[in-house]
Amino acid sequence: MVVVDGEHLTREDVVRVARLGETVVLAEEARRRVERSRRVVEDLIARGETVYGVTTGVGELREVRIPPEDVEALQRNVVRSHASGVGPPLPPEAVRALILLRINALARGLSGIRPETLEKLVAMLNLDLLPLVPSQGSVGASGDLAPLAHVALALMGEGEATWRGRKATAGELLREAGLEPARLQAKEGLALINGTQFMTGIGILVSWDGDRLLEAADGAAALTLEALGANRAAFHPFVHALRPHPGQVETARRILQLTRGSHRLDSPQAAARVQDAYSLRCVPQVHGASRDALAYVARVLELEACSVTDNPLVIPPEAMEDLRDRSAADGGPGPWEMERSDPGSGLVLNGGNFHGQPVAIAMDLAAIALAEVASISERRIERLVNPHLSGLPPFLSPNGGLNAGYMVAQYAAAALVSENKSLAHPASVDSIPTSANQEDHVSMGSIAARHAAQVLENARRVVAVELLCAAQAVDLSGGPDGLGEGSRAVYREVRENVPSLQEDRPLREEIEEMAERIALGVFQEAVVPMGRT
Repeated sequence: MVVVDGEHLTREDVVRVARLGETVVLAEEARRRVERSRRVVEDLIARGETVYGVTTGVGELREVRIPPEDVEALQRNVVRSHASGVGPPLPPEAVRALILLRINALARGLSGIRPETLEKLVAMLNLDLLPLVPSQGSVGASGDLAPLAHVALALMGEGEATWRGRKATAGELLREAGLEPARLQAKEGLALINGTQFMTGIGILVSWDGDRLLEAADGAAALTLEALGANRAAFHPFVHALRPHPGQVETARRILQLTRGSHRLDSPQAAARVQDAYSLRCVPQVHGASRDALAYVARVLELEACSVTDNPLVIPPEAMEDLRDRSAADGGPGPWEMERSDPGSGLVLNGGNFHGQPVAIAMDLAAIALAEVASISERRIERLVNPHLSGLPPFLSPNGGLNAGYMVAQYAAAALVSENKSLAHPASVDSIPTSANQEDHVSMGSIAARHAAQVLENARRVVAVELLCAAQAVDLSGGPDGLGEGSRAVYREVRENVPSLQEDRPLREEIEEMAERIALGVFQEAVVPMGRT
């Protein structure tokens, strides 16, 4: 089980729920916090106070007063009107990730939702009854309104959803699963749709898979170095101690461990090369920079996963002391009393935590980092298939001319790398006003996340091509016996799934098979243990 308390969710927890379907349980303390926050909302309504999104409209309609008898209708309409996403639906794992993250944010007890509404969302996730969430339509502020609204719409029994392999209206599927559709009360519609969980959910999956990709890329690079008889001097620890970026040092250490015991790289011929091309010599610098970038991305996403990104924030008196302590640690508690005349009964604070800029910048960085892994991999592929650079048969075919070998596999890698150049253009530097210029600067974080996900897929296939070409080059240059222990493990993983290429055959399925092996993390066992001292 994954116990959700709003404060301790990790990337691994998200992956376990999103991909393995692990059960989610709301922590008892989280439920108590949610109840306390809800009491603040009910007290405000009873006192007839003006609260954004509770007794007023939303966005540019923030000054339109809503009479008490229409409060419930307002929440329904907020969800219905915001469920305006377009484009192809998100894959199920991304939907599960964003629902889990929304549950976790609401579990902090600072959004004013009722416990029973939150429990319905937990039940829907545990049943794997998933809303159809369009992948386009969010500008990343106020958060991911459109995609999250489609989740809330399904919770209300409206819109489309899937369950047990069947697509139908959410209301029909909820009834079949034994759940009553939620009747949203004051603040609940807004609480369900305000947040960055779409971009963060996709981002966490990309971040997790990006680590797996780097492990495979290190293994592919090591195998290419072996196949081409590169000079290991460029990986000497002294070189990297003099420029000690953590990712660079780690990558160099892994390559040395992977190639330990190699007869190919310790040969006089390898030493005579003096200096190799950058795509071989600079693996630590390039892979390492991407490794450091992805480490930063992971920190941002884990912080965001346990943040409260709602608006307005509903803070019960019981939470204030803890928040004062946290705020004081950051330079002072601030003018709390400015927000309400009676802070003893709780605070309602209007802020901008829904703005996705931190995640947007992180996801743009992830796309750039992953694109560079693919870029240098494609250059190593070129060195493998080009006889003028490798000294091996043209395009790694034992019978060139009659057979084209891996010629067009390199074309595919080049095409993917070129596509990544467009996808890696930062989305976060763009903004377009919405809501009658009330929301006049937006993050485009959802676009950054979707682009990073596509760059990841492309990069995975490029590294898959390098693994195939490097294994073939090893076969054509004496076989695997002289490989280092780790390089041999990488070679073995390739050959257990794809045979050596003796004559031309379609390569699409083999590239996809190897890309899937990368996604499954099989190279983690081959690469990471060898990279440990």
